[in-house]
Amino acid sequence: MEPRISGFDYQRVPVAEGVALNAAVGGSGSPLVLLHGFPQTHLMWRHVAADLAADHTVICPDLRGYGDSDKPADTDGRAYAKRTMAADVVALAAALGHDRFALAGHDRGALVAIRAGLDHPGTVTHLASLDVLPTLDMWDVMHGVSASVGFHLYLMAQQPGLPEALIGAEPDVFFGHFLDVWARDPEAIPAPVRAAYLRASREAVPSIVADYRASAGVDVADDEADRAAGRTLSMPVTVLQQDWGSELGFDALSRWKEWARDLHHATVSCGHFMAEEDPAEVVKALRALLAR
Repeated sequence: MEPRISGFDYQRVPVAEGVALNAAVGGSGSPLVLLHGFPQTHLMWRHVAADLAADHTVICPDLRGYGDSDKPADTDGRAYAKRTMAADVVALAAALGHDRFALAGHDRGALVAIRAGLDHPGTVTHLASLDVLPTLDMWDVMHGVSASVGFHLYLMAQQPGLPEALIGAEPDVFFGHFLDVWARDPEAIPAPVRAAYLRASREAVPSIVADYRASAGVDVADDEADRAAGRTLSMPVTVLQQDWGSELGFDALSRWKEWARDLHHATVSCGHFMAEEDPAEVVKALRALLAR
């Protein structure tokens, strides 16, 4: 049997025409939505969600195109825009009875969370971003050989056909690479969870590529429009990151200050998969955010 978040109920919730999200829901209290990253599913939040469910209604969906959520074809170049995926999250929360909610995202999920905060400031009450920069800044800081750490960003930015074929030829090798090199504590992702991540990813190659391709196109354009209009995140924001700035030569805090008015920024000592490698630290940060 596939791993699940213990004590949570699972349901499929329609969020757009022809699109339903798989979501694990547990706990009671003020709502908190947790969005997973790549190459993972909602399971990455299993420790954090179980802890926070003592005080909150915790909602952990698989993003559109991932896990057991629907994977629509990208016919117009916007099916996997972060604006579209953010609208899914707002619709999911509304369908579950919440017109305002706190939101935390990791990796790809953080990009969706940031877009939700920019597009729906009256809906997202608090926002946490784990281990990414906003899309516009992410591309801006990638320079020279140090950018090789983000080779997958460039691969999946290519026109349809090539990346899907290359990744689809050996999906477990491709997706497993990131699970291996991004974790400082490999035991944080036990074998059954790793198997679930690989299964979900190999079944979603076209939609995962479409998600990344959007971040090299429409997502950049949407961020540029917000930057030109002076839009920022108006809610309290917490950012947890590895110290990518020192490795890639940029000031992460100053980058984030351009997007967030009420900001708490901290670096962590664990690896990329911080909700699994150091869930206590993530829970502590989210509880502090929700108290602001």
